[in-house]
Amino acid sequence: MLGYLQAEPRIAVSELARRMKMSAPAVRERMVRMQEAGVIQRWRIDVDPVALGYPVMAFVRVKPAPGQLPKIAQLAQRLPQIVECHRVTGEDCFVMKVHAAAIDEFDDLLDQFLAYGQTTTSIVQSTTVALRDLPLSTVRRG
Repeated sequence: MLGYLQAEPRIAVSELARRMKMSAPAVRERMVRMQEAGVIQRWRIDVDPVALGYPVMAFVRVKPAPGQLPKIAQLAQRLPQIVECHRVTGEDCFVMKVHAAAIDEFDDLLDQFLAYGQTTTSIVQSTTVALRDLPLSTVRRG
């Protein structure tokens, strides 16, 4: 079922049931159980940042100054240009994915983080592997 949903998230329950050779109520019940179990966390669409006027993507790593870790997380949550923020191991405690209309927009954004630590920015030149679905054939069951 997940394979069908990943390939075509807007598929009608009746069509999904037909493809799976199940009844629509049974398919709907499975979908509800997967949502309750956290397998399906949310439904989303892919939006092209370039088409919306954000052609520049970067990854920003932040090494917090002592005692500043919570402030960096709070700031990242408030800034809409930051579409992902991950707490990671190593000297840089955060890695963030940022979109901007132009490179010069990073000045203001990065300056906000400099009050709490050091930043290292990597501008993305190209993407060799775009966001993709997890391989369902290798999912461990247990």
